[in-house]
Amino acid sequence: MSGAVRGTPQGAVKYAVRTSCNDDMMASASVGMSDLSDEILLCILRHVPVCDLLLNVAQVCHKLHTLCHDKTLLTRVSLSEEYMANDLSVRLILKQLAGQVQSLSLNGCYWLAGSTMEYLVRCKAVTHLDITGCRLTSLRLSRLLSSLPLLKVLAFDVTPGFSSAQLSSEAVDSLSRLCELRQTLLTPSYGVVPCCAQLRSLVLQFDIPDVTREGVGVCCQLMVGQSSVPHYQQLEKFSARLAPGEVNQTLLLLYLAVFSVHVPERLRIFLVSIPGPNPVHWPAARSLAQSLGQHGDLEALQLPRSWLDSLSLEQALHGNSPKYLSFSRCPALWPQVFQSLLDGGVRDSTQLISLNVSGINHVPYTECSGIRGGEDQLVAGTISRLALGCSNLKHLNLMHTHYHHENTPELGGETHLCASLAKLRHLRSLTLPACALSDGLNTHHISTNTTSPSLLFLGLKKSPRVGLQNYKSASEPLSSRDSTSGLAQLLADCPYLETLEIVGPGFVSALPRLESCTRASVEPRGMCAWARGLGDTHLAALEGLPQLRHLTLAGLPGVLKGTGLVQMTKQCKDLQVLSLANIGTLKTMTYTPALLDTLKHCTQLKELRLEQPYLNANKSFFEALSCCSHLQRVCLISRSGTFDPVATETFMEHCRSVIMCHMFMGGTLVACRTLQKALLDRFSAERSALSVVIYPLQHEDLPSVIRDIPLTLLDRITLFQSHVAQAPYFSSC
Repeated sequence: MSGAVRGTPQGAVKYAVRTSCNDDMMASASVGMSDLSDEILLCILRHVPVCDLLLNVAQVCHKLHTLCHDKTLLTRVSLSEEYMANDLSVRLILKQLAGQVQSLSLNGCYWLAGSTMEYLVRCKAVTHLDITGCRLTSLRLSRLLSSLPLLKVLAFDVTPGFSSAQLSSEAVDSLSRLCELRQTLLTPSYGVVPCCAQLRSLVLQFDIPDVTREGVGVCCQLMVGQSSVPHYQQLEKFSARLAPGEVNQTLLLLYLAVFSVHVPERLRIFLVSIPGPNPVHWPAARSLAQSLGQHGDLEALQLPRSWLDSLSLEQALHGNSPKYLSFSRCPALWPQVFQSLLDGGVRDSTQLISLNVSGINHVPYTECSGIRGGEDQLVAGTISRLALGCSNLKHLNLMHTHYHHENTPELGGETHLCASLAKLRHLRSLTLPACALSDGLNTHHISTNTTSPSLLFLGLKKSPRVGLQNYKSASEPLSSRDSTSGLAQLLADCPYLETLEIVGPGFVSALPRLESCTRASVEPRGMCAWARGLGDTHLAALEGLPQLRHLTLAGLPGVLKGTGLVQMTKQCKDLQVLSLANIGTLKTMTYTPALLDTLKHCTQLKELRLEQPYLNANKSFFEALSCCSHLQRVCLISRSGTFDPVATETFMEHCRSVIMCHMFMGGTLVACRTLQKALLDRFSAERSALSVVIYPLQHEDLPSVIRDIPLTLLDRITLFQSHVAQAPYFSSC
């Protein structure tokens, strides 16, 4: 090869691919792996999972063995999604990584035995270690910390039975040098925070149930008497994410107690997310906001709606250039957020990368005629100014807000919200309310085919009959009310969107992440009538997003036949994550044929979450699902759904990459447990990470079953939540 090709790895890769694929060029001379340069081979090997790299590829020949152990490939290693790696293979890998790996992540490796964690002591050069979700006792943690003298960043779970008193003096000494700690708290505890005097970053996730498995209430009183209270002298970042429950909120206040006395001078990132309608009040929030606004280096801010008023928020943002802002469930603060971003309160609004202004769900929406006035009503003009001022915005979440486009010819119409969003040319992920995609040309359709809005929101409206919605087949001319011009402009100007979530205002999941799991009602509460204006033509228009990887569609009553899904997936060939919930009428599942065709086109799909009250997971369904040859995780949720045990087992046999099968359906407890046991007995030996949970959705013991599911799977797929513009990861080390 020429020196020019060797000097440019990307050009060399293209050259290698071109020569290997051209039959005419290969006719006279054969080019094998041994003829490729080391630079090209390293570029290729960088995309090989570390398990295959060290246990398979490295065994081919001496040259590949040397390259597979190159430090550029083994300095930073992640085993987080190496689902086929069992304890034996992970131990072999850790032996080979010893002395080379500096950053090692086993985040979410819930299937590994605790004894496998002992092999981590061989990795003496590790500075960053993430073992969140792994089985680890206090004694094993102590031995591990004592063996890693260079450790600077640690992430792990604080589980029931944890005791900092079991940590050796060497372990405590190692903790004292940490600059970043990430703790997932599964029991009331300070964890190892009191031992970490030099922390610059503290990230906490609170996931403690209010009651034990025996039904006894969990209490945080024992923590009050602890003498080793964290002080956060050097802290630059504080992040806390809470699951529902009073215990989590009580424990958070204990962690925040020191902030009431002293706010660290270097604090520039403060993120607190509390779910539920009534977040606990923290009196010191206003003084914290004032302190954050004094230094001019605030990077990220998220606070519950009860912690701040508009004046305090203005003080916190004034003179700063934040990169991430989240005021989810805080519609009363949105005017001040936009004012600070657009009217000079923020020093440089172009620094903003992520913005979350999602609204409050489960609140009946009383404005349906397009009249401005609702505090969660979006204004296209404001969003247009936001797009111009925050031109580098990449992640935007507008879930549970409302936008009703008024296209009034005699008044010249107004700029569509989607047209305003189209100005965000760097947008990579977006969450929109379903009503925002309507062009506003279906006002007459809504007024003549629905009853009074107040009756709709009070649950007094009769369900619409199937077939009376506004979808037209591809062979029929589109009426004015089917127009997708607003959406089309957004897709044309933002073709690089990778994640898109469209959620109907008022959508209620049967298994929500940020609310307590309850039996879902048949009809959505507070459903916005304008959401019915989104139909199959809108879904078909999504084919204009060739880079789409993650798609969530939830609470879309206007989609009946589902043919738009088929058209979209034919073009979005790289779709990897698909989540569908409450599509069309909830009394029956009318888009089943289209769904089966859709699945047959999702050849790259890795994750499917399907929630529908009347889902029939029969032989035809699982045969279509088997076309998703790369599928790893599947979750089916259906209050009155049925499943075919034989078809389920055949599907699991055919799709050997599936390591998660969660089905919360109808049926008896005996039938669910029988199928669950059959799948575990048959496939657990060959799939170490296999997680099978099959349980009646409306069973009273469902919360305890949910508790036993690995947290990484709950967060990722099983429990519904938005994944757009969530708290980012800022490393301080």
